[in-house]
Amino acid sequence: MHNNPIQLFDAVSSTFTYILAAPGSDAAVIIDPVDQHVERDLAHLKRLGLRLEYILETHAHADHVTSAGRLRQLTGARAAVPSGCGIPPAEVQLQDGDIVRFGAAETIAVIHTPGHTAGSMCYVWRGNVFTGDTLLIDGCGRTDFQGGSAAALYDSITHKLFALPDATRVWPGHDYKGQSASTIGWEKAHNARVSGRSREDFVTLMNGLNLPQPKLIDIAVPANRNLGLPHGV
Repeated sequence: MHNNPIQLFDAVSSTFTYILAAPGSDAAVIIDPVDQHVERDLAHLKRLGLRLEYILETHAHADHVTSAGRLRQLTGARAAVPSGCGIPPAEVQLQDGDIVRFGAAETIAVIHTPGHTAGSMCYVWRGNVFTGDTLLIDGCGRTDFQGGSAAALYDSITHKLFALPDATRVWPGHDYKGQSASTIGWEKAHNARVSGRSREDFVTLMNGLNLPQPKLIDIAVPANRNLGLPHGV
């Protein structure tokens, strides 16, 4: 179990939340928790005898509200967020190349992967990469708000994520087709948005998507910049 993350799903926003547990320790990390599922996530931790040390965000989400602030209050865990996402209440403002340490000797490598948002980050742990909205299974995140950039996303995916070993398991922030995980090697060969596509073609494709705004964007982004808590808390 301990080399594999625990993957949890929010059906409303199609968001994945991940719990990472350190072998031989009760220390745990949660990535991208959702406000509607605080009790569920706490129950998982309790059932497995885990103690939450860190709450990680891949970016300031536009389609759901995080439970990071509430989890921090309830567990004493520290919030760690990308420094470029404008989330000032978090104790840890992560920079590219940082290492998050938990348990006795567990390490999570931090990779700045701008494109979906200017501050987006991915996290590498034990042969797994948690890609947020940067790289999805057979797709990628949109690039038309929050400082997004199709050119930056192409570079983040092809220069940073595709530089990881092919066997690295990809755990995305969302999936809309019932999929759960992939590998870097598969995405390099098959990803419908990126594989075999030039930077110029990718930018043209992404800039022509004309997607509707997320329903919750005007609520979620300001809330998530305060770790999901009401402002003033």
